[in-house]
Amino acid sequence: MRLSQVLGRIAPRSPHAISAVLLPYTAGGEIDWAAFEAHLRWTLEAGLEVAVNMDTGFGDLLTDAERAAVLDATRRALGAGRVFYAGAFADAAGDYRAALRAIERRGAVPVLVQCRAMHALEAHAKAELYRRVCRDCERALAFELGPVFAPHGEIWSDETFAHILEIETLVGAKHSSLDRATELRRLVERDRLRPDFHIYTGNDLAIDMVAYGSDYLLGLSTLAPPAFAARDRALAADEVAFLASNDALQHLGNVAFRAPVPAYKHAAAQYLHLTGRLAGDAIHPRAPRRPDSDRVLLFDCALRLGALDDPEKTWAERVAPFLAR
Repeated sequence: MRLSQVLGRIAPRSPHAISAVLLPYTAGGEIDWAAFEAHLRWTLEAGLEVAVNMDTGFGDLLTDAERAAVLDATRRALGAGRVFYAGAFADAAGDYRAALRAIERRGAVPVLVQCRAMHALEAHAKAELYRRVCRDCERALAFELGPVFAPHGEIWSDETFAHILEIETLVGAKHSSLDRATELRRLVERDRLRPDFHIYTGNDLAIDMVAYGSDYLLGLSTLAPPAFAARDRALAADEVAFLASNDALQHLGNVAFRAPVPAYKHAAAQYLHLTGRLAGDAIHPRAPRRPDSDRVLLFDCALRLGALDDPEKTWAERVAPFLAR
């Protein structure tokens, strides 16, 4: 694949925007349900759709009962009839029935999250497993997750992806390899074999993939839904403002998603606390954390995005005290 083939893809477009929503916690280690529902509503009001029980929502660390409670809280916050997306988990390959029923009962679209038992399957068998699992779904998304995010993740071979495209019930796939070349190959094959199939970029280190034909289902967008919506509008209108907006958001992504990548969820909580969206920066007790000094970097990101009403007050109240600890 030549660079000229890729550059020719850039065009004004309105991407399908889904935000993988952070699940906030209290300082006592409990889910902060009120903050979660408020965050869902804020995301929707900005113009983005929502996905819950994803990696950003600590889906792999939750119990089945907690994931069900997240589904109920989401339906409560969104009201009746509003579509949302939700991660479907299983411990064994093919054992997704209970998760799918729980999601579809709430009027949501399942996102099939990989399990380790899938890794050993060859390409055709892996695709056939997806076909069997989602056979009775109205529609579903598949999720290929880079192992840098979580050990249960795996990036498919190109052969596996070609077979995935043949499954009519799967209407899209979230691609989180953090590798442009792999995602660009996905787009080329999608255009060749099934143009109506959605590639939802999960590349928080290259969020401009929307300009090349990807839609998005990003964890990064949970930090700044209004800024993402504004960027998307600029792209759709063919405005050069897209570039500056995307650059500022990418700066935030580079800070939040640097190694170790799984700690991005704490960076999200830190940023949302810094910008006044959360009362604290607590996360799931078993999730990795960033150092308090990251607030200096996140403060700069917030300045570039215009997310601080009073920067001097914010520094004094939300940055300096954490540096003195």
